[in-house]
Amino acid sequence: MNRRDFIRKGGSAGLGMGLIPAGFFSLNRAESMTARELNSYLRELVPVEEPSVDKIIIGDPGTVIRKIGTAWMPYWDTLKRAHARGVNTMVVHEPTFYTHRDLEETAWDWHAAPPAGKEMYTRQVEAKKAWILENEMVVIRCHDVLDKIKGYGIPYAFGRGLGFQDTEIAHSRPYYNVYRTEPQPAGELAQVIASRLKEVGQPGIAFYGDPGYQVRSVGVGTGCICDPMHYMELEMDLAIAIDDSISTWIQTTYAEDTGRPLVVVNHGTSEEFGMREFSARLNSSLEFQEVVHFPQGCTYRWVTA
Repeated sequence: MNRRDFIRKGGSAGLGMGLIPAGFFSLNRAESMTARELNSYLRELVPVEEPSVDKIIIGDPGTVIRKIGTAWMPYWDTLKRAHARGVNTMVVHEPTFYTHRDLEETAWDWHAAPPAGKEMYTRQVEAKKAWILENEMVVIRCHDVLDKIKGYGIPYAFGRGLGFQDTEIAHSRPYYNVYRTEPQPAGELAQVIASRLKEVGQPGIAFYGDPGYQVRSVGVGTGCICDPMHYMELEMDLAIAIDDSISTWIQTTYAEDTGRPLVVVNHGTSEEFGMREFSARLNSSLEFQEVVHFPQGCTYRWVTA
């Protein structure tokens, strides 16, 4: 099967909503792919709002890919492990350089810090940049596409990771799904959720509200787009949010005062399922490219007394 037929049949079917870039058909050798071509492929899977953060963050776009690595977060240690395994192109979901817009950021995150803090971060950015370039690696970010693509994107994969099925979705809009569930006390459902997340490094969850509250539906968001205040109209009984999107004096206090249950999980925990699925689908869609996933899950180490 030639590459045109493979991508039309395997790639678009495997990636569900994907559109296959015309540039893929002009490759002289099927086993040769550049970072630029891979980035174009990812960008055409689903339209996203511009300017998007999905792009080549650092590295030579003309780099011929030897091996692809995937990870939720491009920690320096992850990049080093990938390089040791022969990966020269990483596809990641989150920023490499500590700001949402990476090297194009100028206004917020650490850029708005006092001089001492800004200087510390600047030195670290330069050191990480130098290492990536010296080792001829490329980092591609696939964030907006994976958050928005329907069927296997981040929110859908997280729902499946929690044990829900796509057929159980009662309400949905971009970035949010609400699943029907058998009536049960919130405290019992929270135990089930915790058991599902243990495999990705989170042995417990934060629970707010009334443990006895009867739950018939569960709302799930996408990464930082999961503030329960922003999708109340979808009528979920129990909301799941991440630690990067809620404040203990707002949403959690509301949950305690009203009894409406709220579960809080780690950001990396919630998105590891989506990165796993993405890596597997990418691996099955790119005929001559090996894709290696570097699992991360919960982003902090649990230390208990």
